[in-house]
Amino acid sequence: MSVETGKAVSFLSERSSGYLLAGFGAALFSTKAIIIKLAYGAGFADVDAIMLLGLRMAFALPVYLLIGFWLLRGKSRQIRKELSPKLVVASGLVGLVGYYLASYLDLVGLMYLTAQLERLVLFTYPLFVMILGAMFFGGRITRWGLLSLALAYAGIALVYFRGAIAGGDHVTIGVLFVLGAAFCFAFYQLLARALVGRLGSMLFTCVAMSAAATGSLIHFVADGLYSGAGLDLTAIPAEIYGLAAILSIAATVVPSFMLNAGLARIGAQAVAMIGTISPIMTIVLAILILGEPFTLVDAAGALLVIAGIGIFTWKDSRKPAGPVSPISGAAVLSARPDDRP
Repeated sequence: MSVETGKAVSFLSERSSGYLLAGFGAALFSTKAIIIKLAYGAGFADVDAIMLLGLRMAFALPVYLLIGFWLLRGKSRQIRKELSPKLVVASGLVGLVGYYLASYLDLVGLMYLTAQLERLVLFTYPLFVMILGAMFFGGRITRWGLLSLALAYAGIALVYFRGAIAGGDHVTIGVLFVLGAAFCFAFYQLLARALVGRLGSMLFTCVAMSAAATGSLIHFVADGLYSGAGLDLTAIPAEIYGLAAILSIAATVVPSFMLNAGLARIGAQAVAMIGTISPIMTIVLAILILGEPFTLVDAAGALLVIAGIGIFTWKDSRKPAGPVSPISGAAVLSARPDDRP
């Protein structure tokens, strides 16, 4: 086999693994809204967004710290010296935006929205990724990108405006909170790419998520002290702890590593577009587990979303071999990040 053929095979494997990681990560993240709605409906009056976020991150933090310590031990002394405090702080700040602030806004929104509507609104974030990328990160808005986004978000809009899932007295408030989460997560996607390239996806994930977990726990403790309710952890039912543990591992730890590894391979916009399968998965799970409604209008919207994803993936797979741009997915001449521990 020639050198050129070997390089092509290697590239296809790299890109294919990126799509798989992003897809499975999005699928696991799509369970988050279901678990949170189960916790809100568990009958414990004191459960709210701050409590769930704090418990979620309390379970996750030890995992990220242990994996981060293991990764650092495996690196050479020279590489450890190159991990400057400035780089670590930058990764932590990005993590606070993407997994503390965005998560908190999203959990508040879920107090007012159905799981399906929350997921649909949250995944308007690829539009923010493309627009912010073109405005501030040197990206460009392509014709095929616009067409893919138009199809995907026409489907989401159809479900949002004409479907059976927009009931409730405070839907507008919930939508505004979740749109804020989408904006924050779009910035995270764009800012994380360069840091992933310098730290590697696994170490960056550990630093970013550890910072987000720390911020969440500080918020949880401060809220308890400020409200005067205290921190009586024994008053929290075992069911809430169990749901928080599942939320932490299955819907936070595992998919966060998958999505960051996918981000390093195929770029922010490709990850964002693949992530639009999440609303469809959440719709299915919400119907089966939560008993939420689903109509023919919702089904039509889902088909439009799938069509948008298919067009984007097909066009992206036809691009020439080479590392991908964090904004458009287009090939660029730059060093491929080293993801090895």
